[in-house]
Amino acid sequence: MSENNMITADMKIEEIVAKYPQAIGIFFQYGLGCVGCHAASFESLAEGATMHGIDLDAMLKDLNELASKVEAKKET
Repeated sequence: MSENNMITADMKIEEIVAKYPQAIGIFFQYGLGCVGCHAASFESLAEGATMHGIDLDAMLKDLNELASKVEAKKET
């Protein structure tokens, strides 16, 4: 997967959801329910994870696995 499609800790939650709507399921699995709230537009993934006591590295791993699958489907 190219670096342009990587999800990073500094990305805004809203930006991730806009690019990968399927990520909402992962956010909910980790207890990050603020996907649709106002804070999602200015809060980074790292900030959201910290505020909710979420393991950022584990969530990033899962999000990037999802992004990789989505991007692979686009290429076929």
